[in-house]
Amino acid sequence: MKPIRVCSLFAVLLATGVRAESYVVGVEDLAFAPHYSIDKQGQYQGFARELLDAFAAHSGVALSYRPLPVTRLLPALLAGEVDLKYPDNANWAQAQKTGNGLAYSQPVVGYVDGVLVAPRRQGQPLERLKRLALVDGWTPWGYQERIDAKQIELAYSDDLRKMIHQALKKDTDGVYFNVVVATHYLDNIRARPGALVFDPKLPHTRGTFHLSTLRHPALLQRFDRFLIEQQDTVAALRARYRVEANLDSEYMGMEQWKVEFLERQKAKAGAE
Repeated sequence: MKPIRVCSLFAVLLATGVRAESYVVGVEDLAFAPHYSIDKQGQYQGFARELLDAFAAHSGVALSYRPLPVTRLLPALLAGEVDLKYPDNANWAQAQKTGNGLAYSQPVVGYVDGVLVAPRRQGQPLERLKRLALVDGWTPWGYQERIDAKQIELAYSDDLRKMIHQALKKDTDGVYFNVVVATHYLDNIRARPGALVFDPKLPHTRGTFHLSTLRHPALLQRFDRFLIEQQDTVAALRARYRVEANLDSEYMGMEQWKVEFLERQKAKAGAE
C-alpha cells in the first residue's frame, strides 16, 4: 500500500503543536487531469486537490490523501481504511453499497462519460461498436446489455495513454472515458488534438462527482456549507481547471482551438 500523502495544512498544524481533526481521503490512483492525477513524487494534484485543500483550510481540519486503484477504493471506504472517498456517486457500484448507509455531499462538479472514436467512425451506429476500451471498475452505462450478450468485447486498462493508443491502432473501436479528461489528454499531453472525438450519438452518461463517507456525515455537512459559502472560489477553480469545459454546449469533446474558431465564425456571421 502506498504511503498517505499529507497536505500542507496538516504539516503546519503539527509544526505548531496544534492538534486538528484529521481525516484520510481515499482517491483514485489514476491519471485523470484536469480533475486529478498523481505526480512523479506520488503527490495527489489537480482540481480536486486544490478544492479539498481549500475546504480543509476554511474548516480547520487536516486532510491527507491515499491513492488507491479504482477497484480498491470503495472496499477501503467500507472497511474504514479511509474516512472519505472522492469521487463518488450514489449510482455507482450500487450492489456493493446496499445496506451500508453511505452519505454523499452536494455535487462538486459535473461530468460526461462517453465513447471517443476515430473521426472516420463518428456517427456510426452502435451495432458497429464491437470492442471497447474501459477502465477496470467502471460501468459503461448504455452498453451493458450488448456486453452481456457478447456483442461488445471489453479491453480493460487503467492507462488512458494505452487506451487511446489501442483505438488509434484500431485494436479497439472506441474508448469509454470521461470526455473532458480524454480531450484534455489529447489536446495538452499527447498533442494529438482531434485524433479521437466524442460521438454524441452513442450512449453516454451525465452525472456529478461527490465526496462520500460512511462514518463522518457531519463533516460532509461542513463541506456542503463550504461549497455554498465559498461558491465564488469553487467556481473559479472549476473555470481555471476547465473541468466542465463545454459540457453544456454543442462543442462538448471538441478540441479548444476548433471551439474558438467556430465561436469567431459565429460572431462574425452575427455581425454581418
